[in-house]
Amino acid sequence: MNRIPELSKNLPNPTKGDTLPDVGRWPRKQPEARVSSSLLAAVTAYIEGQDGGEGLFPTPIDGFNIVRSCQAMMPMRALYRPSLCVVIQGGKEILFGDDMLSYGPMECLVVSVELPASGRIVKASPDAPYIGVTIDLDVTALRDVVEQLDEPPVPPTSPGPCMFVSQVDEPLANCIQRLVRMSGTPKAIPILYPSVMREIYFWLLNSPHGGELYRLALPESNIERVVKAISLLHTNFARTLRVEQLAEVARMSPSSFHQHFKALTSMTPLQFQKQLRLLEARRLMVAEAAGVAEAAYQVGYESASQFSREYCRMFGVAPKRDAMNQQRLYREYASRTVRTA
Repeated sequence: MNRIPELSKNLPNPTKGDTLPDVGRWPRKQPEARVSSSLLAAVTAYIEGQDGGEGLFPTPIDGFNIVRSCQAMMPMRALYRPSLCVVIQGGKEILFGDDMLSYGPMECLVVSVELPASGRIVKASPDAPYIGVTIDLDVTALRDVVEQLDEPPVPPTSPGPCMFVSQVDEPLANCIQRLVRMSGTPKAIPILYPSVMREIYFWLLNSPHGGELYRLALPESNIERVVKAISLLHTNFARTLRVEQLAEVARMSPSSFHQHFKALTSMTPLQFQKQLRLLEARRLMVAEAAGVAEAAYQVGYESASQFSREYCRMFGVAPKRDAMNQQRLYREYASRTVRTA
């Protein structure tokens, strides 16, 4: 599913003077400032090499993208994959379920489970635009790195959210900078990319929040069981699925499954499925020009009027109007191609 801007009533529109209470909250040392400056210069050079401007900039590396914006933006509701989202300059917020996380310069958001969420850029200007990168995470490769650790991190004893914010230290920043430079030499990607990603997994696992990421790599853990149920929701979101069916896939009791699912995603299974349906309906209307009723029925709604009401509550605008607003943005995104030397 495509990550494209949209209007929403879930979060207020940022105004001039808004500040992030918990970004950039540690005193930056001279080496950290130097690393930040170097990474910012490398990313900016890559963007200018792609004709500059704003928006999402794909790279030749699958799952590695760059974003630049000169203004704060309304929420962008999307399906987030397991990923590392790094803010190099500016600030961002993400809302998933009832939980909100904020992160700013040289901080990163780690998403360990595929789930719907709403993110927005809250700090950006023409003089200091928001600049960030996203890197998809591979659970199989993560587990391979875990198996080679002499002392794996200690996972949390109680279930918790599938997202966390951490600082980007010098080793991690250096890895990201190498990915940026590698993007200018596509022939190097098949040889160098796997080893750089292994380094990224290593540094994330050895960070103060490493135990939270380690939970994702544990076989037969509660999080892995819930992920199996989430996978069933993703592939069957148009069907009516009872909690008992999902709990059976997760090999848990319905009450235990509901508890662990809510702790991980900050949503109930029903809320999760509803957001999946509405996001897919939006994709059908924007990318495939489906009509409102057609999109509603394809994602499992029996009533087009009920679909329209729930769509308005989630996106803050009627389906047809929203689709028209987004099609132009989608065409602009789809037409952007990667330029290489």
